[in-house]
Amino acid sequence: MDIAVLGMGRMGQAVARRLLAGGHDVVVWNRSPGRAGKVVAAGAREAHSIAEAVAGREVVVTSLANDDAVRAVALGDGGIRSAIGADTVYADCSTVSPAMSTELADHFPLFVALPILGAPTAVEAGQATYLAGGDQAVIARLEPMLATLSDKVRRYDTPAKAAGGKLANNLMLLAEIVALAEAVTVARAGGLSDDEIRELVGQSPVLPPGIKNRFEGVLTGEQDPWWSPALGAKDARLAVEAAKAAGVDLPLAEVVESLYREAAAGAGENEDIVAVANRYRTPR
Repeated sequence: MDIAVLGMGRMGQAVARRLLAGGHDVVVWNRSPGRAGKVVAAGAREAHSIAEAVAGREVVVTSLANDDAVRAVALGDGGIRSAIGADTVYADCSTVSPAMSTELADHFPLFVALPILGAPTAVEAGQATYLAGGDQAVIARLEPMLATLSDKVRRYDTPAKAAGGKLANNLMLLAEIVALAEAVTVARAGGLSDDEIRELVGQSPVLPPGIKNRFEGVLTGEQDPWWSPALGAKDARLAVEAAKAAGVDLPLAEVVESLYREAAAGAGENEDIVAVANRYRTPR
């Protein structure tokens, strides 16, 4: 397929590389130049504008940081809406609010929300899970692309369901990392060494498989970064807002949001969400 990937963060690059490896023709674009070098070296062509990127493409994919970035790229001046072909499918892989996904569906007849569960490494390995939300006939048109990306695709009848499912998954992971950081702190307070914590907590049946790849990061602070504390705080906030729109408060999620906002304020540019554990390393 002829595909444009807009947004060259870690996840966007991983998606583009996976598509290239699958034999698709890929054009990429990023708002800030200089981010697509490795993807271009792998065979992609870099466009200098959104209009250039989407021209003649069968599918346009966005992978952007938040609602504001998606709205600007999709609906702003010179954005996707002004350049996309009438027969082109638009798939948004960003983590955004259900309301944002619904808004995009209102503007793009051929829209699919396509958030991703998994790290960029999982994307490149074809092991990530994709939540495809939208009209099933439109999703079916993405089958050649989806078959390249992964065999783990969950389909929903609305974009909002896919967006809400991604937020639910992210909120669980964010909260579990905080719980793990506090459990490690309690273990240390009881005198356990790091090796003893690895043997006990690291092998505990109550440790979810999804955070085992961040266990050492929480314990030692050493982690390959791909999901920043600022984005973690954003995702928790979106979860809180989505629940409030349905008339429900999320007190735990509000605490989780505040902890990741605190971590973001003290984190460097290349830190992972495990930076939330730093607050527990020095007695307060």
